[in-house]
Amino acid sequence: MGVAKLTDQNTIVPDSKYSRVERERRYLLEDLPNGMSRSDAHLQITDNYITGTRLRLRKVRDPQTNKWTVKLTQKFAPEPADLSLTIITNTYLNAVEAETFSVFNSNEIRKNRYYFEYEGRKFSVDMFLGDLFGLVLAEVTFDTDEELLEFPKPSFALADVTNNVRFSGGYLSEVTFAEVREEIVRQELISKPHVA
Repeated sequence: MGVAKLTDQNTIVPDSKYSRVERERRYLLEDLPNGMSRSDAHLQITDNYITGTRLRLRKVRDPQTNKWTVKLTQKFAPEPADLSLTIITNTYLNAVEAETFSVFNSNEIRKNRYYFEYEGRKFSVDMFLGDLFGLVLAEVTFDTDEELLEFPKPSFALADVTNNVRFSGGYLSEVTFAEVREEIVRQELISKPHVA
C-alpha cells in the first residue's frame, strides 16, 4: 500500500507558534507624501510570489550598506474578506538557502520602500518599479483591533484599499500598472481618474 498523496482535504495546517498576527491598513497614494523625495533613504525590495502557494521570497537590500536580508514568508488572511488582519510567518535565509528557492516558478514585484512618520505612526511607503511603475501604496500597522478600526484615512492618501484584494502583493505580482489604473477607475476609488 502506497503513501496517500497530499491534498488540501487531507493536509492539516496547525497554528504555528512562530506565526504572528499582523494588523494593517493599506492606502493608495498619488506620490510620496509631501516633504519626501525619491532620493531619501529607502530599502530596495524584491518579492517573488511562488506560483500556486501562499509563500513569498523577499529580498531586501539597504543601498547605503549593500547588505541583504532574505526571508521566506507565508502570509494569509484567516477571513478572506478582511485583509486588514493576516497571519504571517517569516523564516530568514542565508545566500545558499535563498538561491535554492530560485528554482520555483514565481511572479516578481520590485519596489523601493520609504518610511514616513505621520500622527505618531510609522508608515511604509512603497514606490513600485518595473511593470507596476507609477503605483504608490502606504501601509501602517497596529497593535490592537481597536486602533486598526478607529484609525482614519490619512490626508495624504487617495483611498483606503486595505480590503481590496487587487492591491495585495499576490495579485499585484500578476498585473501591470495600466491594469491597476483601469481597476482604480472602474471601482471609482478616486474622484480624479487622471491621478495615479
